Amino acid sequence: MFDALSLDADLSARIAGLDWAAVRSSLDERGYATTGPLLDSEACAGLSALYGRDSLFRSHIRMSRHGFGSGEYKYFANPLPPVVAKLREGFYPPLAEIANGWQQSLGRDPYPAQHRDYLRLCHAAGQRKPTPLLLKYEAGDYNCLHQDLYGDLAFPLQAAFLLSRPSADFEGGEFVLVEQRPRMQSRAEVIPLQQGEAVIFAVNQRPVQGSRGIYRVTMRHGVSRLRGGRRFTLGVIFHDAA
Repeated sequence: MFDALSLDADLSARIAGLDWAAVRSSLDERGYATTGPLLDSEACAGLSALYGRDSLFRSHIRMSRHGFGSGEYKYFANPLPPVVAKLREGFYPPLAEIANGWQQSLGRDPYPAQHRDYLRLCHAAGQRKPTPLLLKYEAGDYNCLHQDLYGDLAFPLQAAFLLSRPSADFEGGEFVLVEQRPRMQSRAEVIPLQQGEAVIFAVNQRPVQGSRGIYRVTMRHGVSRLRGGRRFTLGVIFHDAA
C-alpha cells in the first residue's frame, strides 16, 4: 500500500526521465507544459487522503471568504511529507535551468541551481512559510484567475498535479491559463490533465520573442467550475511565503 508520508524511491528517476527538452520548448512557446502521468492512482489517492490530517498543515483557506472563488485549500507545514518534498526538490533543478534562460533574456540575475540554496534566499528575505498545498473542489466550486505570489521573491514556474480522475471522480473543473499580451486581447487555454499528471506553468510573467525583441506577457491561472464530483490537486510552488 502506498504511504503518502513515505518516500517513493522511484520518484526521482521518474522526474529525471521526463523529456525536459520538450518541457522547455513548450514553456518557451506557450507558457506551460504537461508531464504525462507521473504519479500512479495509489499515490494520488494517498496524497488526497492527507487532506483530512490537519496536523500536516499550517493554514486552511476557504476561497469564498476571500473572494478567490469557491472551494478550499490547505498549505502544508514543515516538515513537508517526503513525497511532496521530493517533488519540490526534484523538479527545481531542471526548472531552474529553464528559468535562468528566461532570466538571461530579460537581463536579470540567475536562480541558484539547487532548491535548498534558493530557499535560503527566501528565508533571508523573510519568506519562511512553506507553500506546497492541497486543493479540494466539490460540485459548483471554481478558482478565480490568480497568481501565487507571496513576497518579493517568486520563482517563475510552478507545478500542479491532478490527483483525481476526470469523468470518474469529477466533471468540469478544467485547468485554465490566461495570457495577457501587451496592447492585445487576453488569450486563454484550457489544459486537460490525466490523473497523476502535472501541468508546469509560468507563475507571473514570461519572456516572448517579438519582431522588435523580447517582451513580457503576464500569466494567470485558475480552475473552471466543477459540474459534479470532487477534485483534489497538489500544488508545488518553489518559493516560500512571508
